[in-house]
Amino acid sequence: MPPLPPVTELIDRLAAQLRPHVTPATVLVGIHTGGVWVAEALHAALAPHGLATPLATIDVSFHRDDHHLGSGLRSGGRVSHLPDVADAHLVLVDDVLYTGRTIRAALNEIFDYGRPAKVELAVLVDRGGRELPIAATYCPHVLPAPLPASQSLDLARAADGTLSFSLREK
Repeated sequence: MPPLPPVTELIDRLAAQLRPHVTPATVLVGIHTGGVWVAEALHAALAPHGLATPLATIDVSFHRDDHHLGSGLRSGGRVSHLPDVADAHLVLVDDVLYTGRTIRAALNEIFDYGRPAKVELAVLVDRGGRELPIAATYCPHVLPAPLPASQSLDLARAADGTLSFSLREK
């Protein structure tokens, strides 16, 4: 895999892609955990440009289709914090788009709260390997070739808040 740009650069690019499409009523919804970290950075970058709604977060653990295997059940006590989503413009935020199953679970969770007018997807990296027909609306970096299923691209947050990607074997 070619080296990724720094996470701060990816967040800046993603904010630039989003900026023309965000209104004061747009709601950023970060998926726990990496998506929340990205959404926090995006919210800070977009607030001076008119984004007025608080950041929302979503835990998709109980909507995962691998819940019965234990691999999707990683809630750790987190809960979703969503505003009234009826007729809202939501931007679902995650760190890495892979199979599409996390996004499907997030959509199921969102629709448990109501029916938004529009849901868009923003991710930092598309690693390829989709299993569901899901695509990001906003994405600053697409890997030139899909990563093998044996590898994971993980976003980590250091104690000082710095975000970084690492590639690991599963």
